[in-house]
Amino acid sequence: MTEISLPLILLAALLAGASPGPATLTIAGTSMASGRRAGLAVASGVTTGSFMWSVAAAFGLGAIMLANVWLFEIIRYAGAAYLGWLAIKSARAAWMGAALKVPSVAQRNIKGHYAKGLGLHLTNPKAILFFGALYSVGVPPGTPAIGLVTVILAVGVQSFIVFHGYALIFSSAVMTRAYARAKRVFEAAFAVFFGAAAMRILTARLV
Repeated sequence: MTEISLPLILLAALLAGASPGPATLTIAGTSMASGRRAGLAVASGVTTGSFMWSVAAAFGLGAIMLANVWLFEIIRYAGAAYLGWLAIKSARAAWMGAALKVPSVAQRNIKGHYAKGLGLHLTNPKAILFFGALYSVGVPPGTPAIGLVTVILAVGVQSFIVFHGYALIFSSAVMTRAYARAKRVFEAAFAVFFGAAAMRILTARLV
């Protein structure tokens, strides 16, 4: 692990996982609409999907991108475009000051909520792009298996805490009202963050 900066990797994973996106908003919406158990079930599905993308990237996707620079460039520009779209969306929401919108969630059993979270994260471009970049840029080629497993487990545990933390927080009526009141501030801050991240990806020489 001498060439891997685990704290920096975890910081990147924290920023990616905790920032607003389809997964976190769905967890929040489910927690508010269907209660804590349903929210935790969706969070478990999202965490499972995150773990699956992490394993796939660690043992295959990263090597493919390193061997094919053009593929890495496609993913890089796609990631920048996605971040730019998030920045515009957040800025628009902050400007308009609309009320917090969350997915309407019908009553489902726990397995159904888990499947919803898993399916959502397996098709989430944010997750796909993040884990591809994480293991291609953050983990040096030739890293031994024990190093990869350490990163996978560390990111997985952190993801579990973040996503389940969202479910616990947003199932609280007090915290839900507090977030709704400060929505414009949050959206403005995320607009700046996403815009800066998109420009950094576009201007950085990653390969």
